[in-house]
Amino acid sequence: MIQKVSFTEKKYLTTLVFVTSLFMFWGIAISLGDVLNRHFQQVLHVSKEQSGYVQLSIFGAYFVMGVPAGLFMKRFGYKTGVLLGLLLFAIGAFLFVPAAQAQSFGFFRIALFVLGCGLSTLETVAHPFVASLGNQGTSDQRINFAQAFNALGTIIGPTIGSLFIFNETLAASGTGLDKIKTLYIIIGSVILIIAILFAMVKVPELVDPHVEITEGFHVDAVPAPSKTLFKQRHFVWAVIAQLFNVAAQAGTWAFFINYGHDKMGLTDKAAAGYMSIFMVMMLAGRFIGTYLMRFVAPNRLLAAFAFANIVMCIIVAQGFGWVSYSALFLINFFFSIMFPTIFSLGLKNLGVQTKQASSFISMSVVGGAFFPLLMGRVANHNVATAYYLPIICYAVIFLFAIKFYKVKA
Repeated sequence: MIQKVSFTEKKYLTTLVFVTSLFMFWGIAISLGDVLNRHFQQVLHVSKEQSGYVQLSIFGAYFVMGVPAGLFMKRFGYKTGVLLGLLLFAIGAFLFVPAAQAQSFGFFRIALFVLGCGLSTLETVAHPFVASLGNQGTSDQRINFAQAFNALGTIIGPTIGSLFIFNETLAASGTGLDKIKTLYIIIGSVILIIAILFAMVKVPELVDPHVEITEGFHVDAVPAPSKTLFKQRHFVWAVIAQLFNVAAQAGTWAFFINYGHDKMGLTDKAAAGYMSIFMVMMLAGRFIGTYLMRFVAPNRLLAAFAFANIVMCIIVAQGFGWVSYSALFLINFFFSIMFPTIFSLGLKNLGVQTKQASSFISMSVVGGAFFPLLMGRVANHNVATAYYLPIICYAVIFLFAIKFYKVKA
């Protein structure tokens, strides 16, 4: 008989609230990177393809930092892992000051890389941390709930970009870079304050729910892992699916403002404003998706959303004015549940291998480092045509969701 399990327990509430808030902060940082992508094209006079190095710097850090962050978490625990992530996040933000002084795209990329190392550490730690704050039977719901606040952060990021960076025509590069410098001083200071506050939070003793199989939870009933991690097929495919998922996300987000400017005739400020609405679609998708998972198996919902995005990409690539632009917004709605659901499905029934698995799935975010460069090369000629490329990514996710998600003994 399938037992109903609670979302979390009372003793975990304070910790859950705090860790969930972290999802919002790295959402702000990631989406601001997409605003910087367009801003550097203007201020530092780089091409669309070259601006893709913004995403390469951030997501490349995920690849470099994924395993070290996992090992650090395994040695020192979740809380210390969070503090390390926040510290690197703050240092990266403060490095924007000398980068702006030097007016150097290369220096900005170093700052973004350090900041990305912080984001990678936070993501590596936060997902299994949230999963451990209750029963495995509701881990999908908790991770999707936390990711909803990540979506809130991605709304705040473009809003900041629209109001702070694109609030007037930038006649001189120094003006734009001074604004960036001030903005990231504020961000770095806030992150340091968050780190100090979290250091004072008492985290209850945790018993990793992945070590024990949840009675009645609907996956193929298997005992604690008897195979090495890379012989766990569902985990390996989760890594592959996540790589393509983040590749699609990074490319879609990186050239959203360009699409609004080139295909819809919008100003950069207006396009950045629309990007906030674009991110609202993801927030709506997260909450709706979390609700639907009460009635629909997570893998089936993932498959349906992946197929929907294949259709949306085809429409966007046609450049049919508002019809295609509306489809671009819907891509983010259907993208909403993909990252947390792939993450959660990949961690199922891994027991003591869970933390190590989390670091490898986080490393797969490196897909976002290279795909914007590929899309940027096509976008240099036609930004709409570039949106054919994510179809490959959603096809891989669809395959994972209909077949390769299954836990095998």
